[in-house]
Amino acid sequence: MKAKRIIAYTLSALVLIFSLVAILGIWEVVDIEYLIARMFKSLMVVLAAAAVVVLIFSILDRPDHRHERSGPEES
Repeated sequence: MKAKRIIAYTLSALVLIFSLVAILGIWEVVDIEYLIARMFKSLMVVLAAAAVVVLIFSILDRPDHRHERSGPEES
């Protein structure tokens, strides 16, 4: 669960940073002609990579249910 939390905080920070740059571009503090497209492409790559990492961790952290039977074994 710790890795998922770290990934969530990292993605949230990236979204906040990208939003801040976009707002600065809207107010013409920063020239963002090509910057917005690059930011969104970068964000998509990071989101896809994070989704794969979360999928891998969810598969690896899956509890083993073979040893947990609720009743006597039937033959």
